[in-house]
Amino acid sequence: MFLTKFHGKSLLALFLLLLVLAISSCSNTPAHRDDNHPVPVYTYRIVNTYPHDQKAFTQGLVFENGVLYEGTGLYGESSLRKVDLETGNVLQTYELPAQYFGEGITVFKDIIIQLTWKSKLGFIYDKNSFEPLRNFTYATEGWGITHDGERLLMSDGTSTLYFLNPENFSAISHIEVYENNIPITGLNELEYVKGKIFANVWPTDNVAIIDPQSGQVSGWIDLSGLLPSQYHSTPVDVLNGIAYDPANDRLFVTGKLWPWLFEIKLTAKE
Repeated sequence: MFLTKFHGKSLLALFLLLLVLAISSCSNTPAHRDDNHPVPVYTYRIVNTYPHDQKAFTQGLVFENGVLYEGTGLYGESSLRKVDLETGNVLQTYELPAQYFGEGITVFKDIIIQLTWKSKLGFIYDKNSFEPLRNFTYATEGWGITHDGERLLMSDGTSTLYFLNPENFSAISHIEVYENNIPITGLNELEYVKGKIFANVWPTDNVAIIDPQSGQVSGWIDLSGLLPSQYHSTPVDVLNGIAYDPANDRLFVTGKLWPWLFEIKLTAKE
């Protein structure tokens, strides 16, 4: 046997090495915190609850100038929507062709950008009319997208975030997202909030707060229990959808097929 060659300290060293390698494997949940570099964890206080179309498989969410924009998924049901926040009524919609599975959206200046899942194709719309303007391609799957005012930021379900040129959609650079040297996978819907990237981590109730320069996770938001368990109807109706209103410092979250959209305030978790 291979292990019979190791005795005493050598066997202990091998065990510790295997343990480190196991812990260092990819994770889509918050890692154990380093006592020397603790990562803060936040919970929430619900400020307002708004109706949400329970048939909407939410993939992207944006709030701009009093308007809520939503991108939905599923083949044959994907759409781009303008939604009234207070009532949840859909005010305007564009239905994607049935062969595309809609993903994240972002509003950049006078356009809306929408990703698709496996087609490696993104769509550009006029923000006001929803008229399709042009398409662009990318090399990975498309999951979430946001921007920092100058660059687009895109996720593909791994631990990598990509920075894109908003003029030609070419890749500029990328960062790897880690917490204490452990990769955080499943990065999904994105929102840029006060200089940080907020990312839903699929398929959990956690939102990672990410430093856009280093890729390090600087905090976690634990949204467990936000939607009571009795309202979950399918295995896929997970938390997904973050929107921020910078004018009024309001944070909105929802999920796939959820009956409500929540305005929340973050509080320190004890």
